[in-house]
Amino acid sequence: MAESVNSNFDFSAYLAQARVSVEAALDDSLGPERPEHLREAMRYSLLAGGKRLRPILCLAACELAGGNPQKALPTAVALEMIHTMSLIHDDLPAMDNDDLRRGRPTNHKVYGDAIAILAGDALLTRAFEMVSLRSNDVPKERLLKVVGELSLVAGAPGLVGGQVADLECEGKEVDLETLEFIHLHKTGSLLKACVTCGALIGGASEDLLEALRVYARGIGLAFQIIDDILDVTASSDVLGKTAGKDLIADKTTYPKLLGLDESRRRADDLVKEAKAALEPWKNNSAPLLALADYITNRDR
Repeated sequence: MAESVNSNFDFSAYLAQARVSVEAALDDSLGPERPEHLREAMRYSLLAGGKRLRPILCLAACELAGGNPQKALPTAVALEMIHTMSLIHDDLPAMDNDDLRRGRPTNHKVYGDAIAILAGDALLTRAFEMVSLRSNDVPKERLLKVVGELSLVAGAPGLVGGQVADLECEGKEVDLETLEFIHLHKTGSLLKACVTCGALIGGASEDLLEALRVYARGIGLAFQIIDDILDVTASSDVLGKTAGKDLIADKTTYPKLLGLDESRRRADDLVKEAKAALEPWKNNSAPLLALADYITNRDR
């Protein structure tokens, strides 16, 4: 297991408070979309709970950079919207074909494939509105950089490219390099955008931005390794999604390539690398260090 961070930092309290702030901002983010059916589908997935790690990472990175996390809330919401879009689309029959997400029927099971696709599209475009039109008192040049980061993560260089590579590798023998390419794009790219965007809004230096990119790479791969382990070891009730689906789809996973014990060791090593990148800022980075540990110690 990864070593715990500063014992004086109350991570549970921090996480609970941050989640309250994020949930309120998410609830306020959707207006009177018409038709109402579309709005219901958007809210169904966006407000379905979850760990909210991505928006919280954004807020923590903004604070580390010396910024006001409240100013990063619209961007944090935007990142969760992009994440939610990716989950809606990932669950579709043409993709991973899953019936369960966060303990509830997936969006397309409730609203149908067409509305699920359009709800995901609407959340993706609303994400750019959140940053460009709803961010107050943030320098425009910083917002422009954030928009650029979101464009990269939501497109072929990020989520889309990772999803395509994932689909193309189903049922095939995949080496570790290819597996990590998939996860650095499908999972890691969004986590990197979370810390980068938050830091940009906070006015981070280039040194800090580079350190956060190293941090994000480590936690991104570690997050996916733990996901792969839990897919094998946890139940659907615990996960809130269908357990064992990677095995059914004949996907290459970390446990399949490395075994469970070695996968766990690799996740721990990646988290140590991620935390080491923030060593020069360790006195102000307790939330990010704790979030790194949380990723490897979670059970769902």
